[in-house]
Amino acid sequence: MNPQVLEHQAEAEQWEAEQVLAWTWEQFGADASLASSFGAEDVVLIDLASRIGASFPTFTLDTDFLFPETYELISQLEERYELKVERLRPKLSPEEQAEHFGEALWQRHPDHCCGIRKIDPLKERLGSASAWITGIRREQSATRAHARKLEWDDKFGLVKLNPLADWSEGEIWAYIRSRRVPYNPLHDRSYPSIGCVHCTRAVLPDEDHRAGRWSGLAKTECGLHIIEPVTK
Repeated sequence: MNPQVLEHQAEAEQWEAEQVLAWTWEQFGADASLASSFGAEDVVLIDLASRIGASFPTFTLDTDFLFPETYELISQLEERYELKVERLRPKLSPEEQAEHFGEALWQRHPDHCCGIRKIDPLKERLGSASAWITGIRREQSATRAHARKLEWDDKFGLVKLNPLADWSEGEIWAYIRSRRVPYNPLHDRSYPSIGCVHCTRAVLPDEDHRAGRWSGLAKTECGLHIIEPVTK
């Protein structure tokens, strides 16, 4: 594990989100990147970083299958925060993917589709970074329940920061409303978690917040943020 993580991991659990971001900027500067899918948590992070003057490079995984509302939100945030969002694209276009693997790969082999359109571009991007910042929260799902605010990412081989790990959904929305932060209007239409058009649906009132992702399949994560419990 990275020495900085070992030294500060326990301490970081007491830091506020702004402190996590400020420490990250001080330690890594522009070698730390903010990964954004432009969900509610991600727009909070963009606003927090702007408030403390941390100009982290911001990137998104543009799978070519994002909702129109997501693309529109990216443009709004770029204008408001004077950002230039880096859009990571798969090596295969949708047409090329269909030619190689057949139509609607996301239905037949969703892990393969996520690998092509998300994991591979992310691996390539993080190969040039020292740290990455995400908007994951512990209460989002069982696979995220053990996230630390500061940790070492074995999968991608760099420092990972989760400044909002201990925030509740209520705190996220209170921040968005108090700061008037732009957000995806799909959230108001029962889409708490928003991914690709083909693999995301609205959820019912009694469903888990991630029930709308890969509905009908055992899959609940694209593979970017699966965190195992720490064993001793």
